[in-house]
Amino acid sequence: VLAIAVIAVLAVRSAGKTEGGPEEDAASAGETGAAAPAEAYSALTYSNGSATLSFLLDESGKWVWADDPEFPLDDATVRAILALLTDLRPQQTLAGESLEDHGLDQPFASLTATEADGGTVSVALGDATTDGASYYALLNGQEDPVYILSGALYSYMSETIYDMCLLPELPALTEETIRSVSIEGAVSTLLRPIEAGADGEDASVSWASGGEDVTDLPATEALLSCLEALTIDRCVDYRPTEEAAALCGFDAPAAEVSVIYRTETGSEETLSLTIGGASLDGQGRYLRLNGEEAVYQVSADGAAAILSAAEGGLTAAGGAA
Repeated sequence: VLAIAVIAVLAVRSAGKTEGGPEEDAASAGETGAAAPAEAYSALTYSNGSATLSFLLDESGKWVWADDPEFPLDDATVRAILALLTDLRPQQTLAGESLEDHGLDQPFASLTATEADGGTVSVALGDATTDGASYYALLNGQEDPVYILSGALYSYMSETIYDMCLLPELPALTEETIRSVSIEGAVSTLLRPIEAGADGEDASVSWASGGEDVTDLPATEALLSCLEALTIDRCVDYRPTEEAAALCGFDAPAAEVSVIYRTETGSEETLSLTIGGASLDGQGRYLRLNGEEAVYQVSADGAAAILSAAEGGLTAAGGAA
């Protein structure tokens, strides 16, 4: 048993790079209890079977998407992948295996990480194991041995670039901060507060629209609640073509919204929302912010009150009331 264990350890080490392979890094990380930082690498490229993504470490030490360095990248996934490579611990090592038997004659996914010193670490993934939790793999271009790696690596590789987008945070839109709400749709609606307390601070806010007091209308309460709770669920397309934007309904938006609000410092700012069509899954609506081209998605329920006001207004005679 001891002899077999020694052979297995030597086989794992021999599969590493000539200089500092992933198994040697893993052993070092295991001894120190700390993995090398993501800055120990300068580039990462991987293909997950449906898309190929490349990332670079720029001069400021920030990871960027190679295809669009201005893309607002949340690099947590990149760092997670590099941490796994640094502390790579195969679950099992299989010597003398047929590559065809494990889908490694034509790997469906692959990864290459470039280290700061120019060295590389590469992984090729074949079939999943019978339990679906792990994958057969080859390391650093060598065809033997075959390793079994945890599915965590491929799970990270499966994330789309839009899953890694830093989503914009909307400002606090409450009854106390909103100065006006303008909605353009089938009808035009303008909602404004009409009662303020001492020193300019709102005491008990009342709201007017179309020359009427609409404070007590359910549609007014729904709209204000909607604006306060509105959040961005995900990025759909950061630089869409005109055709893609049209498919999202922005050639004829369902609603154009402009909210003037007061910030914590007391200054007034404007938030513009353009709501397009329903998402393909039917669970959301497409959204653009402040005239930017990026397309995001919000929940259908979250946008419902805005769309209702765009369709029927807020006055007592309006359809939204």
